Amino acid sequence: MENPAFRYLGEDDGGTLTLTLARTREGAEVRTDGGTTVHIVLNRTPDGFVGETRSTTFTPAGTECPVRFPTQALVCDDEGLTLRAVTSAAIDEDCHPATNGAKPTWKEQRLLRGAPDAGVPDAGVPPTGGDAGTPTGR
Repeated sequence: MENPAFRYLGEDDGGTLTLTLARTREGAEVRTDGGTTVHIVLNRTPDGFVGETRSTTFTPAGTECPVRFPTQALVCDDEGLTLRAVTSAAIDEDCHPATNGAKPTWKEQRLLRGAPDAGVPDAGVPPTGGDAGTPTGR
């Protein structure tokens, strides 16, 4: 676990599992992190939970760009989820995928099931920019 202050609130409608990034402050309730919201949207398919991580990043000029990272669940058990997601995306000044740059790399991240009100010190804001779609906590 890279950062225990970050939490994901989950909703499951039977066909789609949506995880929304939240964080805690010591003694405070879990809340969504306004302005830098990350959503992981996974659909049940014959091949398992497959979908994307949705986030926002900014170009060097400051233009806000929505980004989507391919994401899939590798393990779903009583303790939590293991996700596999692309960790970065190269975009141009017009928010389009860049034609050059590094190839996408995948990373596995374990999200542990836990009590949503277990306060831990606030660690600030989640990563932004090219790594905004990487799951970073429990």
